[in-house]
Amino acid sequence: MSDVDYLAPTSADAAAKALAAGGAAARALAGGTDLLVQLKSGRLKGGLIVDLKHIPGAIGVREEDGAFVIGAATPGATIGEHAGLVRAWPGVVEATHLIGSTQVQGRASMAGNLCNASPAADSVPALIAARATCVIVGPSGRRTVAAEDIPVSPGRTSLKPGEFVLEIRLPARAARSADAYLRSIPRTEMDIAVVGAAVNLTLDSGGTIIEARVALGAVGPTVLIADDAAAAIIGSRLDAAALERLDAAARGACRPISDKRGTAEFRTKIAGVLARRAAAIAYGRARAKGEN
Repeated sequence: MSDVDYLAPTSADAAAKALAAGGAAARALAGGTDLLVQLKSGRLKGGLIVDLKHIPGAIGVREEDGAFVIGAATPGATIGEHAGLVRAWPGVVEATHLIGSTQVQGRASMAGNLCNASPAADSVPALIAARATCVIVGPSGRRTVAAEDIPVSPGRTSLKPGEFVLEIRLPARAARSADAYLRSIPRTEMDIAVVGAAVNLTLDSGGTIIEARVALGAVGPTVLIADDAAAAIIGSRLDAAALERLDAAARGACRPISDKRGTAEFRTKIAGVLARRAAAIAYGRARAKGEN
């Protein structure tokens, strides 16, 4: 590992200034479970590390008028302890809990998972399906962007020099809404997703799907928003025909590669299967909310 400088600013503005001054080699540290491994392995060289954990609001979950704000350095373990968030967004919480082992959960953050820009990141499809937004801080001030606009290619983000994600925001829930996330991995735990599928939907009082979003991971250079897959189930009560349409549309959205963990053909097939299963789980959860 090359020489590394470390700063722990206590304000967002100070962090942005430090990152900008550090140049291309400067990195924001939220949880550090990706960043520190990359530094130790030599994938990243030395430079300035700006620790976000001392910025007010960077750690913790708070509810604002039904919406949820998650600080960039909030560990996955903390996210899973917030009862309101678990009730409102179970799929997002499930996806977060799949980032690494129990020990890793004590550090790993959704913002770090997002900004690592891996196509196989577990929390990212769930965030995108949920229409999450990110508050970004930089030398020019603050801006809010959709979660899907952060990763632009494997390992690269749209963040400008000096910018970092301060918060992730999940919108307030409509009645009879729910989400779910599923993945396929080669082993039983602690592996990288071969395919991930997130489904977020809303029902009317009769159980008909009136809104849906489907996001697929590890089947393209970034997480894919499968608009045709969502359209395939809107207007249905998720009967067998709707599930078949969803399966076909999810497969049609895929642009995977073949590697040692799975062929493109395998990934495409599994994307359809997982989309069906995640939709069924989300639908069941939404129906249960309507009955309460």
